[in-house]
Amino acid sequence: MSPAPEDGISSVTFAPSTDVLLAASWDSKLRLYDTSTSTLVHTFAHEAPVLDGCFTDNTHGVGVGLDSRVQLYDFNRPNHVTLLGQHDAGIRCAEYSRDASVVLTGGWDKVVNGWDTRAPGAAVASMRLPGKCFSMSMGENRLVVGTSERRILCFDTRMLKALDPSKPEDSNTPPTFDRESFLRFQTRAVRCSPDGESFAVSSIEGRVAVDYFDSDAEGKKYAFKCHRMANTVFPVNCIAFHPFYGTFATGGCDGFVAIWDGKNKKRLCQLPSFPTSIAALCFNHDGTKLAVAASYTFEEGEKDAPQDQIYVKAVHDSEVKPKARSLVQGE
Repeated sequence: MSPAPEDGISSVTFAPSTDVLLAASWDSKLRLYDTSTSTLVHTFAHEAPVLDGCFTDNTHGVGVGLDSRVQLYDFNRPNHVTLLGQHDAGIRCAEYSRDASVVLTGGWDKVVNGWDTRAPGAAVASMRLPGKCFSMSMGENRLVVGTSERRILCFDTRMLKALDPSKPEDSNTPPTFDRESFLRFQTRAVRCSPDGESFAVSSIEGRVAVDYFDSDAEGKKYAFKCHRMANTVFPVNCIAFHPFYGTFATGGCDGFVAIWDGKNKKRLCQLPSFPTSIAALCFNHDGTKLAVAASYTFEEGEKDAPQDQIYVKAVHDSEVKPKARSLVQGE
């Protein structure tokens, strides 16, 4: 995409049913690209680095970041910005629940808040977390949240509770589960599968786990090693599920994107290496495109790094369609 963000890329997100892409960046800007022409459509300025963005529909989106503000944009009126609300600390994640019609934002204040786009101001729901929010993912009526201290929580968005300042304990939305990740190191990303049965978790230690919502499926969960070269282990920064096949892509600090068949426990392919770390991934609505943010994530500290860039790759069935069963390397 041109022009590219001028600092680290924190997220890329496709619109619900078009090939328009939102990119959040540490240069304090949220950018809207048309991937069919590889051109920049609009740039939206924040007061601090932007850490995430999401669409509410094809023409409206939300940006969040270190300014702690939840800002709603009308892409048909680029100068029209609505402040939905604010956290007490930086906001790491934003998701939109179409069933509940609320924007959900997770922050470093250890809270997920729900916001009604039709009534800006006070949050309409709140979910307290055991640690800072690192990653979130919507799947049907479930919101999965990965936090510090390796906690994984799930909330039912049909059960969101409206806030009552006079009774804060009673108005907190409880999780349907609060688990410790069975990956032994810090969580980097969580993503829900499109079939609503499972979710994937990645860590800084070159592993991905596939877990299940149903407690009766405890024996089906597993973890595998990935994004490793010889004796070097790389963080797995991001996960993206294909919307139809349920296979998923992972991006690591090794500069590679791999695509996996989680049900058959098989790696389908690995894309040619990118110039630097893979910071974010997203499939478009029909799974024919994959956005790849190549952006150094400072896993080796300050050093010279290639220019940040967003690549949009055409996806072929041979790369993402499940094949015959074969085990990947396990624990």
